[in-house]
Amino acid sequence: MHTSPVFRAATAADRDAVEQLLTSHALPVAGVAEMFAHDPSQFIVATHDEALVAVAGVEECCTYALLRSVAVRSDWQRHGLGHTLVERAVAQAEARGMNALYLLTLTAEHYFPRFGFTRVERAEVPAEVAGTVEFAGACPASAVAMRRPLAAA
Repeated sequence: MHTSPVFRAATAADRDAVEQLLTSHALPVAGVAEMFAHDPSQFIVATHDEALVAVAGVEECCTYALLRSVAVRSDWQRHGLGHTLVERAVAQAEARGMNALYLLTLTAEHYFPRFGFTRVERAEVPAEVAGTVEFAGACPASAVAMRRPLAAA
């Protein structure tokens, strides 16, 4: 049994580990370097013994945000880290005054409704979000778009 990881805002020093974890889960890394250059705290990380074990990104797009890059190292899966990261990402987007949180998924369409996300058509996604690297090309057109309104709305 693992001892509990520490959740914190990412720093510039976490970028390589974040990109490695995303790559190991076949998740897009396009745009990650730019997010780190602009504001590394858009990523929430979980660490254990100083090793990165999980990550979630909240890419800010004007008054909206895009939940991206949710990944948990395989030996840490099924310990609730993903759930905690999504809850923290929602709270972070609300705290930063975002109106809604969007995401794209190929595999977790049935996971996200427990957090208040509902499926939306891509045409309903605001231009600020649709113009992100992830929406514009890093994720395939077959990915499902989902939206969660936030308290700021």
